[in-house]
Formats: sequence, C-alpha cells, structure tokens
Amino acid sequence: MTFIAKPKLRHPELQRNKHGFTRRDYEGAVSTLCAGCGHDSISAAIIQACYELELPPHRVAKLSGIGCSSKTPTYFLGNAHGFNSVHGRMPSVLTGANLANRDLIYLGVSGDGDSASIGLGQFAHILRRGVNMVYIVENNGVYGLTKGQFSATADRGSKSKRGVENHSASIDLVMLAIELGATYVARGFSGDKSQLVPLIKGAISHRGAAFIDCISPCIAFNNHSGSTKGFDYVREHNEAVNFLDVMTPRDEITADYAPGSVQEIKQHDGTVLRLRKISEDYDVHDRVAAMHYLQKSKAAGDIVTGVLHVDPESPDLHDTLGTVSAPLNSLGKKELCPGKSAIDKFNAARR
Repeated sequence: MTFIAKPKLRHPELQRNKHGFTRRDYEGAVSTLCAGCGHDSISAAIIQACYELELPPHRVAKLSGIGCSSKTPTYFLGNAHGFNSVHGRMPSVLTGANLANRDLIYLGVSGDGDSASIGLGQFAHILRRGVNMVYIVENNGVYGLTKGQFSATADRGSKSKRGVENHSASIDLVMLAIELGATYVARGFSGDKSQLVPLIKGAISHRGAAFIDCISPCIAFNNHSGSTKGFDYVREHNEAVNFLDVMTPRDEITADYAPGSVQEIKQHDGTVLRLRKISEDYDVHDRVAAMHYLQKSKAAGDIVTGVLHVDPESPDLHDTLGTVSAPLNSLGKKELCPGKSAIDKFNAARR
C-alpha cells in the first residue's frame, strides 16, 4: 500500500502550543478513504483534541486491527507510536503494550466489524479488565472493505444499498461497554465535530477504560434512505444528553451557572469534565439508569449521543495487578532478579 505524504510547507504564523507544535504536527499521511468518509472526520477530531490537550505526539501509542477504520491511524499523529494488528486482535496487543509501558497514552481505533464480530471477545475482556486507554469504534454498520455486507451493529429492519433487509438483532456496543465495566462511555457522531472533540478530550483525560462508539456513515454502502447509520438519519434522530467542555487545570477557570445546571466530574489527573445537562433525570454516574435510558431511547428510535456513563474512582489494570509505578520495560536486572533472599522472604510470607 502506498501512502501519500503531506507537504511540509506550512504558514509561519500557525499557532503553537506549549511544546512548540502546531495543529499540522498532529496530522498524518493523506487519507486514501472515500472522499466524504465519516472516518476522516473522526481523524480530524482526534487531531484537534490532541492539539488542544497539548499532548507530545511521541507519548501516544495508536493501535488498530483490520478494516477501513483500522487504516485511519495512518492519517493522524504521524509522530506517534503505531501498531496495526490482525483482525479483531487489537485489544490484546494494546493490553500487552500498556502493561510493558504504562507511561504512554494508548489510543485504540477499531470498527464495528473488527470489534463487534471477530473481535467481540477481545473487546469484552479489555473493558472488563479496566485497561487505561481510549477505545474508539468507528461504527458504520457495514463491512466497507468487502462491499457493504451488514455488520453486527446494523439495526434489525435497516436496509442495505441494494434493498436487502437485516433480520438479525444488533449488538449495541455502548450498552455492552457499560455492562462490562468501562468507566467512561460515550457515543458521538462523525458529523458533529463540536461534540466529538470534547468527547475525545474527556476520554483521553480519564484514567481507566474509556470507550467511544462513534457513528460514522459509510458513504459508499450505508448512507441511503433505508440505513439507520446514514448522515440524514442520525441528524434527524440524534438526542444529545449533554453538551461538553474539557478544562485543563493550567489556567484559572471561573463560571457562573444556575444551581443544578452544571455537573463537574473531576478526573484523577486534576482535569474536569463539565456537563450542561439537558435531561434533568439523567445521571452519568448511575450505571443502571444509563442502561435503562439507552433502552428507552432505542425503542423510540433515538440515537443518544454524549457522555453516557462515568466512574472516575475505579482502578485500572495496573492497580488491580499491583504493578510497580515504573514502566516494566524500564526495569533492569537488579529489579527483575532480586536474588534468593528476596524470593525466600516472599515465599515465607505466604506459608
């Protein structure tokens, strides 16, 4: 596969962040996806989110599997670490990398075929283990690389481009993520960048398993009148449960809002996710209520977007396993082979 590099020429007055990077420094190669593909909009949102959070690109590890969505890491963060794994196996590779070097920011990008079909088992286990990462599924309801067959997330009753009706029940990855214990769960729409950028920023700032299901219409095979994942359908049925801002603690933040209209979620690193509630009875901390709300909205034909569930106090995989604070790949022989006396002491404590 040939990748087209972007020209290095750029305007000399582009705004730079604290690391001296411009937004262009967070880009990748030129996309080879279909013109107008929703996946490219998600890539643009990831670029914007990382730029606004002022992340050093070399501190990010991006991983993917197989499919149109799994090609997209090539198109953002060209200076980050990257690994393209096999179909459905991205979660296990990400888990191993995270255990070896906990200091990197892990961003997994997958698709509905990659995660909801062949990779469903791995999707389930990486969330239940609480791996500290951002897991984004670019969800279009079809297999775009193999001519538009229904994927496991295609809604029952939706029709293909050729008029074939889907008779199988769909897998709702958001519901599944909440059930499995993900501690930051959201749904976005590739056609709504103003919502998607803060969703991604909030996920990156969160410590724990963060999952974003992003509806991303396939303009080649799933953007017609019978589709429930096309641009027109999602815009007509989108119900946003909150509007979002992510505020980093570098500068003083002041706000004046009516009592009860704002909810603040403090992250482990000090950042704050601010929610301006639309639905008065919606509580992002209530896991059961979130699942009930999603089921009611789905029955009514609505697509709920926004932050759907957050638990800022749950441990990640390293807390559960009790690993040392230093990245495991930085440990030397002295730490890894402490000698017979240390082993005897360990064994004696367990007799």
